[in-house]
Amino acid sequence: MGLWIGLAVFLLLVLLVLSVQVRTVTVTGNNKYSAEQIEDMLFENRWDRNSLFLFLKDRVRPHKEIPFVEDYSIVFRSPFSVEVIVYEKSVVGYVSYMSSYMYFDKDGIIVESSSSRLEGIPWITGLNFGQIVLNKPLPVENQQIFEQIMNLTQVLSIYEIKADQIKYDSSGNATLIIGDIDVYLGDNKDMNGKISELHDMLPELEGMSGTLYLDTYDENNSGMWYSFIKK
Repeated sequence: MGLWIGLAVFLLLVLLVLSVQVRTVTVTGNNKYSAEQIEDMLFENRWDRNSLFLFLKDRVRPHKEIPFVEDYSIVFRSPFSVEVIVYEKSVVGYVSYMSSYMYFDKDGIIVESSSSRLEGIPWITGLNFGQIVLNKPLPVENQQIFEQIMNLTQVLSIYEIKADQIKYDSSGNATLIIGDIDVYLGDNKDMNGKISELHDMLPELEGMSGTLYLDTYDENNSGMWYSFIKK
């Protein structure tokens, strides 16, 4: 009799544990994916939401690979609530290579290969490179170009300007492509001032098509005029 009671209690405990489901998922650290997308990728079925199964799976199995995500942590706030902390890969731009888009970080390391374009990340053109290998540096002659790209993308982010493309010539001069507007920035000097001027001028250029020349920017000349040539 005692054996049956013990077995019944054990089965009841098992059923109780299996019935505990994660109902609330909070996602933080995510910029490239929405919270709903992260939740859908990590919690694909009912078992993924079982608190005990999720706890053991998170500690025993390798984490699921998600494009543009370095790793993630699952923190239990209660048996029914977890927080997913996302650690995204640092991406400053991408180049086209053999029908794929190769994304690189501030040091020029290729961190991701994808068949689709990631919104908000500029396409970098004009760079001459050889064979590309994932998790290796983009093989360009001038490695300092990555510092220039990082500086430019940071300034663009500060002024909330989204460039479709950043084009470099053989001398390292940069041109932004924003819709139908080409913005010739020239070299890396005074980039913050150039982008500040661009930020103020963009509303006036809306709906226009042409090339704006900001390479003549001079921080000591507040009354500077810039050339704009319509296409």
